[in-house]
Amino acid sequence: MQASAELAAFAANLRFEQLPGAVVSKIEELFVDWFASAVAGHGSRPVNSIARFAQLMGPAQGPAEVIVNRGSSSPYLAAMMNAAASHIAEQDDVHNGSVFHPATVVFPAALAVAQSLGASGQQLLTAAVAGYEVGIRVGEFLGRSHYKVFHTTGTVGTLAAAVAAGQLLGLNAQQMQHALGSAGTQSAGLWEFLRTAADSKQLHTAHAAGAGVMSAYLAKDGFTGAADILEGMQGMAAGMSQDTDPARLVDRLGSRWATLETSFKYHASCRHTHPAADALLQVMQQYQLQPSQLSRVVCHVHQGAIDVLGPVSNPQTVHQSKFSMGTVLALVAQYGHAGLVEFEQHYCDPATRQLCAQVEMVLDTEVDLAYPQRWIGKVTVYTVDGRICSGRVDEPKGDPGNSLSRTEITDKALRLAAFSGGAQPAEMRQVLAKLWHIAQWPRVDKLLEQ
Repeated sequence: MQASAELAAFAANLRFEQLPGAVVSKIEELFVDWFASAVAGHGSRPVNSIARFAQLMGPAQGPAEVIVNRGSSSPYLAAMMNAAASHIAEQDDVHNGSVFHPATVVFPAALAVAQSLGASGQQLLTAAVAGYEVGIRVGEFLGRSHYKVFHTTGTVGTLAAAVAAGQLLGLNAQQMQHALGSAGTQSAGLWEFLRTAADSKQLHTAHAAGAGVMSAYLAKDGFTGAADILEGMQGMAAGMSQDTDPARLVDRLGSRWATLETSFKYHASCRHTHPAADALLQVMQQYQLQPSQLSRVVCHVHQGAIDVLGPVSNPQTVHQSKFSMGTVLALVAQYGHAGLVEFEQHYCDPATRQLCAQVEMVLDTEVDLAYPQRWIGKVTVYTVDGRICSGRVDEPKGDPGNSLSRTEITDKALRLAAFSGGAQPAEMRQVLAKLWHIAQWPRVDKLLEQ
């Protein structure tokens, strides 16, 4: 059996009863974390633009919830809007080895289809796990060369969303393979947008979730897709990578649960900045340094960080500043956390700009060899009085070995809702209390009141 067919069969045949308890707990946590990021998209200009487009193109009301504006629409358009909303705050989850943000494409597709079908909480969670497991493996398969040019969440996310939607639609193995084929041929997302602070990142996730949903529904209707979209002579690997590893596609399917390897995001910035941010925070605390004492900060990073963050030398917007290593570390040095409020209020302060200019990235062999399986944070800090201080973090805050507790996830969710105004504190607490028990829901209904 070809890897594409094996992946499709796994995704189509997965059942809730097969999921270990730890996987169920993890996917519940990831769902709560994703919901908070979707609420955080409320009021965002790029998200509102995509929402207006979707509402113009589609039904004003439908069976699927639009979290960002408390409306509803078709599953296709609701998935698009929720995917755009949940990626704007840069607080959605990430899988290190695939350099892929699963939640922002998987959950919008799964929630929209589950609501439209009246599926149970267990069915939604199972579909989400299927999307995570397939999406992560495809990301690992495409390798580091893919990520250098392509935004993996936009490309791989299309297949992950198709799997989640297809699982809920009850696609058989052959139909699921067709859904993968249709999703893969629509995969898209290029990093060039970062150079000019364009809004494309939200379009990447919106397109991935929507195209994934479309691919699944088409497959259900008998529409066929390429049978070997991943490894074929003119498939994704041929056009999007120079270092594919086919073995990663079916690596221990059903025994290695990649969902458990997914990390939460603590800082509200590109994940490539987190290891160095945590390492700098360690140095600041250990040596009791103040921002004014910093003369130079050298971040020892992997090549992927240089590829993605390097083009952002003079951030012009809040969102672009989240891809500036200097800005992130400047905020961490000043406030101890690069959160939504810190970015919104201080990303272009004179003090932040000055500290930003004192930060540089250098390629580190150890860090680069460990990446992407491990994201090591190493910094060398030079002080104005001549000291040289080093910091190292092997597991940034949010990684599986240094994860967020359910209390921390809840607190993070409340912060995100308060920042955007997408839900009032009491309402958000009430919704979160329900979401922690979604596996017991007989039917997935609307999460927020209209």
